[in-house]
Amino acid sequence: MPSSPSSSVVAARKAIADRLTEIRKDAGLSGAELSALCDWHPAKTSRIQSGKSAPSEADIRTWCGACGAGDRIPDLIAASRAAESMYQEWRRRNSSGLKFAQEKVISDYEHTRLFRIYVSNVLPGFFQTAEYATALMQSITDFQGTPNDVAAAVPARLARTRLMYTGAHRFAVLIEEWVLRTRIGSPADMAAQLRHLITLMSLPCVAVGIIPAGCHRTVWPLEAFYLFDAQRVVVETLTAKVTVLQPREITDYIRAFAGLSEMAVYGARARALVTAAAASIE
Repeated sequence: MPSSPSSSVVAARKAIADRLTEIRKDAGLSGAELSALCDWHPAKTSRIQSGKSAPSEADIRTWCGACGAGDRIPDLIAASRAAESMYQEWRRRNSSGLKFAQEKVISDYEHTRLFRIYVSNVLPGFFQTAEYATALMQSITDFQGTPNDVAAAVPARLARTRLMYTGAHRFAVLIEEWVLRTRIGSPADMAAQLRHLITLMSLPCVAVGIIPAGCHRTVWPLEAFYLFDAQRVVVETLTAKVTVLQPREITDYIRAFAGLSEMAVYGARARALVTAAAASIE
């Protein structure tokens, strides 16, 4: 698993390392003895036990087999896969195209009551028009060099918009003003996207705040993040999707969202900023 800045990922990896260390000790083996039985360098054992290197599934099978703990293999592999899912490189996630990744998130979204979303780069997928999504996903595909299934991926992305019209979902969304003026697609497509945003702002389940570009900042611009209730946070970086599960980290994101909310404008003032952005493009 690649390195991640999230303590949630680090903690999950360390938990697996600790369990493997316990298995070795229960078997009465030293690190050197285990390494000899596994037919690998002792440094590899040391790296796995310290959490510096994530064991592959083959490593887990070999380790447990050497310790006579074959019954522990399924649980450890399941834990390893769960830890790996917390840090997903976009290229790996999208290796078979974007459509599958779009479909995969819908079930998770359906179980969320309150979405708190902050975006500093592009409009969130819930709010995107087909034209905006097409232009954005095409640029992502070109950058990552992954299979081009944009035509199929766009409807899959737009399917999540139904959550704004069904169930008891609520959406609190904070958008940096410069996102409104960052053109994705043609000028006509971008202007249409902003008009669509104004329409969505009238929905009873949606609260949109715009953070003016010239406001006094008490919280600096952050990478886009999505808070799902108070259970988890998804942070989007250039190279990866990071899932945060540590309560301490989730609390920090809740605090950041509250601070960003205080800088935002709402209602008529927010709509005026969106309307002005659309007028500047058309």
